[in-house]
Amino acid sequence: MRTRIPLALVTVAAALAGCVTAQTAAAQPPAPRDGRTGHACSPMVAVHGYSDSLDKTRYHGLPVAGVSALAPDGDGHLAALSDRSVLFTLDVARHGPSPHARTVGGVRLADGAGAPLDSEGLVVERRGTRLVTSETEPSIGRYTADGTFTGERLPVPRALRVRPEGRAEPNQTFEGLTASHGGRKLTASMEGPLEGDGTDARRRALVRFQNWRLGPPSAPARGASPTSQWAYPVDAGLGVAEIAATGDGRYLVLERGYDVDAGANTIRLYLADPRRASDVAAVEALRTGPGGVRPARKTLLADLGDCPDLGAPNPSPQPNPLLDNIEALAVTGRSHGRLRLLLASDDNERAEEVTRLYRLSARLPRG
Repeated sequence: MRTRIPLALVTVAAALAGCVTAQTAAAQPPAPRDGRTGHACSPMVAVHGYSDSLDKTRYHGLPVAGVSALAPDGDGHLAALSDRSVLFTLDVARHGPSPHARTVGGVRLADGAGAPLDSEGLVVERRGTRLVTSETEPSIGRYTADGTFTGERLPVPRALRVRPEGRAEPNQTFEGLTASHGGRKLTASMEGPLEGDGTDARRRALVRFQNWRLGPPSAPARGASPTSQWAYPVDAGLGVAEIAATGDGRYLVLERGYDVDAGANTIRLYLADPRRASDVAAVEALRTGPGGVRPARKTLLADLGDCPDLGAPNPSPQPNPLLDNIEALAVTGRSHGRLRLLLASDDNERAEEVTRLYRLSARLPRG
């Protein structure tokens, strides 16, 4: 999602927008805050390093910017989706705290009519094709690794389409995308609520997560059909920026917001458990309480503003200079009972924002 509120900030030093990696910060780590890593954001999440190696870079003339989604591509690289309708291939360091990266591929994307996308969500399928959301309609299309549109689109329930065709607000649709159940189940998250949907008892807006059952590997889109839908309560002032399946029926949810007066990003990582949530696919207006729907249960894993800053610079006066406009989240593996995570921020091609990669780990509470 492109920033919709102008940043009321004064740029500090243009030099700080250059390329910085976490190796300097790692040389002088902050005082340990837990016995495991010394980089704890919370009892369940730790940040191990960051890298600005992609910031303000270009690949064959394409700005490496607007990063909205990340996904392992199966051959040791990482696919990175730009909301400027570009799909990049990244080579990211696998060892050490810093996720230092270089761009090794980049292709433009377009819809069936040749028009660019407002591309936000990404899944790399086992056969190498890419499922990409466009926030405009919204839509989910299938692309080959070289960026060719295959002509396959998943059906989208009418209510989730942008007004007046549906009840979604512009720029508040499919922001996140993830696959589970061996790639046979797909889940997309709406960034904001539909017109007419309400809040829970804590006045948190209820946003919808839509599921699809994909067809056989030989023709997954042709057999795709929308299935269940569930409600998720998003914190006041925030939106759902990304989701990632954890492999046990639960989902990581990245919530994000920007306070223009404080000049600060808020980034929170939640664990959502929809296994006892109501199926709201046929529910016209979401409400909780007696006679209402049961939303997914969510548990705060970490407010990333509480992470140590690792000595990171930032060209804007963030209270925690490590943070920026984080939009992308991917699970890259497991180690010692913890999920390995990679996050990325979208600099919106602004001097006062940074394209930054973050390496984190998360220990999930028992389900």
